[in-house]
Amino acid sequence: MRVDWVATPPPSAYPQPSRRSQKLSYGGPPNYPVPPRWGFPLLAWRWPTAVPRRGRAGRLGRRRAPAGRTAQNSLWLLACVAVWGALSEIWRYVLVALSRFGALSAGVVSASDAMVVSSSAITFTGCLLSLVLTLLWVRRTRNVAATLVGYGPSRSDRAALIGLVVPGVNLVVPGSVLAELEHAVARRPAGERPRPSRLLRWWWGLWVGSGLMFVITVLWSFRDSTQALADGVLLHALGDFVLAGVAVTTALVVRRITTLLLPVDAASVRLMRVVEVKDAPEPPLRSVRASGSPR
Repeated sequence: MRVDWVATPPPSAYPQPSRRSQKLSYGGPPNYPVPPRWGFPLLAWRWPTAVPRRGRAGRLGRRRAPAGRTAQNSLWLLACVAVWGALSEIWRYVLVALSRFGALSAGVVSASDAMVVSSSAITFTGCLLSLVLTLLWVRRTRNVAATLVGYGPSRSDRAALIGLVVPGVNLVVPGSVLAELEHAVARRPAGERPRPSRLLRWWWGLWVGSGLMFVITVLWSFRDSTQALADGVLLHALGDFVLAGVAVTTALVVRRITTLLLPVDAASVRLMRVVEVKDAPEPPLRSVRASGSPR
């Protein structure tokens, strides 16, 4: 049988760490002959809401954020197209006024008609697209808000959808639905009555005004006099401006509610630091301790 011998140095060959322990005794509080000038370092303070919220609600909010951005983009595009349509209608009215003094160029009239027709078609398509995306955002945001605050909305998803699309009823229900949603994402108590913000009240007023403008424009179209047709052009222009206002305020409401729903990004929070303290009381004077007295 073959045996291999391995030589290793003994433990005493290595330097042993020192095991001396130094006993520390308490010598009393520190003594300063004058008040010290040192203090805490200049750190930055943030608002309490700057602490990111973790958990399932925060993950759901981040997941639903693209729906809010998509709805906002479609609403801003709709606002631009609505302004384009209003300007096209105003140009048509100017051409109608100029036609009283003579014949107009066929190219100018054709260009005006093309702008009015194209802007109307794109506005109609943008309205449908924005409506679908906004309704999808409302449904998802209501579910996330219910998970976040712990209580659900007063209306079910089906009842809210019916109230948002039924003519006449959709002038009242959308404002209350968004008011409840804003109340929930602001972390207010369930028993407190929702109070819509100023932005939401402006949106509600423009929303009702757009509905009334649509009804007035439809009823005005049954008049067939020349002056009624010319006034109808101005009504269409005014309706487009109101639609642009509705789209802009809706985009702002979507952005506000989405911002309240999502966790706050610490990089976007304004930092603060203490610069000066006014009218602070003087620190109490300390008695000078003798040099030979124990500490």
